[in-house]
Amino acid sequence: MADGDGLGEAATAAASPPAPAPGLSPSLGWRERLRAGLAGTGASLWFVAGLGLLYALRVPLRLCENLAAVTVFLNSLTPKFYVALTGTSSLISGLIFIFEWWYFHKHGTSFIEQVSVSHLRPLMGGTESSISEPGSSSNRESETSRQNLSECKVWRNPLNLFRGAEYRRYTWVTGKEPLTYYDMNLSAQDHQTFFTCDTDFLRPSDTVMQKAWRERNPPARIKAAYQALELNNDCATAYVLLAEEEATTIVDAEKLFKQALKAGETIYRQSQQCQHQSPQHEAQLRRDTNVLVYIKRRLAMCARKLGRIREAVKIMRDLMKEFPPLTMLNIHENLLESLLELQAYADVQAVLAKYDDISLPKSAAICYTAALLKTRTVSDKFSPETASRRGLSTAEINAVEAIHRAVEFNPHVPKYLLEMKSLILPPEHILKRGDSEAIAYAFFHLQHWKRIEGALNLLQCTWEGTFHHVSVYPKKELPFFIHFTAGLCSSTAMIALLTHQFPEIMGVFAKAALWTFERVIQNHPAQLTGHSVLDGPAQAEGCFQWEAKGQDQAKG
Repeated sequence: MADGDGLGEAATAAASPPAPAPGLSPSLGWRERLRAGLAGTGASLWFVAGLGLLYALRVPLRLCENLAAVTVFLNSLTPKFYVALTGTSSLISGLIFIFEWWYFHKHGTSFIEQVSVSHLRPLMGGTESSISEPGSSSNRESETSRQNLSECKVWRNPLNLFRGAEYRRYTWVTGKEPLTYYDMNLSAQDHQTFFTCDTDFLRPSDTVMQKAWRERNPPARIKAAYQALELNNDCATAYVLLAEEEATTIVDAEKLFKQALKAGETIYRQSQQCQHQSPQHEAQLRRDTNVLVYIKRRLAMCARKLGRIREAVKIMRDLMKEFPPLTMLNIHENLLESLLELQAYADVQAVLAKYDDISLPKSAAICYTAALLKTRTVSDKFSPETASRRGLSTAEINAVEAIHRAVEFNPHVPKYLLEMKSLILPPEHILKRGDSEAIAYAFFHLQHWKRIEGALNLLQCTWEGTFHHVSVYPKKELPFFIHFTAGLCSSTAMIALLTHQFPEIMGVFAKAALWTFERVIQNHPAQLTGHSVLDGPAQAEGCFQWEAKGQDQAKG
């Protein structure tokens, strides 16, 4: 689109942020520099030492005689041996490839790379830590890098669906599981982190629930929750598990969460009275606080799904006032979505002014909601033809800059908002700036973009004019070892097939390759010696002499 291109070029300069200035690293002492240098060159020293030892033992080991014996052995091999060799190699490579593929899909990483990084790299002299002095600028840089890495870790989806009431519908209709094993494993870890503590052994119901969160089979988890309720009818976490996984409708889930709220408030007040008695009581208070906040947040989401949006907004606002440190639950993203449904754009702007801060982790919900508010003021009268003819107004430039900022944070979102890619059920965990976050955002916010006239049109023009041909980030690629194993398996299988079909021709090729290898080994020491003594004007003449000698040997 020509108009889209002109629109993107008109705001590119205003949207690109300045590059940060690099920090200065502190100088290390001579001992630290020597230690770091030795650690980095450890692999090279071992390699040189091995070559020296091999050269020193060349006579006792009879390397020349053994090489001649190996040459005779290789010359005596028949094509059947090469068929068997390539077939065996192909089988082994195929088994390695299948194992790597299975391990990668189950754990999200390559087994060979994991072993090499964890076990082989320390032996080769690799190091993960850097030496720094306290109070230096490198500490400040490490804090900044940790803040940037917070965008790359896996986060709990603040708008995740209910397993029993929503995810199970997909299973009933399609017969497929909507959640992956990895996602469910992360949820189990979250439950153990937020809903358990070291004092669970003091209450039998909490002990049963601690085992329930570790169960991978949903029926076993539900059975354990009922066992906990038999031991203690006021076990809040048991009601939470039943509301999440057994209730088949949002109405049933809300009833169970109300029972959980009643029990959770009672336990929370008891923990408040004993919080300063011991560190164990403080840990128990933190656990009970997490349970209470989770219950109220899910009750607000039930009210939002049942159409009682103002009630949901009130619960979320009260939560944010009562428990301001718990920003890790991202309750403000739930509040933003509910306020957009109410079309309370002034309240949305107030929430963004508080949470769209440089010190807080960004998200697609924050960046694209800010872009939606800027777009709303100009989208109804925006036209690409008019904008490219008269230029962009101040409000349009602000809207385009906001869209640029949002797309730069997560470039996957526009394809889902413009319905160029099909939406699926959002996962329970998302990767910031990744495709999973784009799915989770578009699944709940597409209707808000459609409600504002011309908003998707302005998003499409800006995205196609500036970002359409830019590669997206992050893009998960297969590890190198999977590609290498697949290539090795394919090549060995092809060689085995050719050797089986054309044994005589492949035998000729094998003997020719072996003869070339022998000639290279025989001529390599002489060439090294000849080039090492050449110097100055005599070098050209010496090279010519060695080249002529090589030609004579080839003729002989």
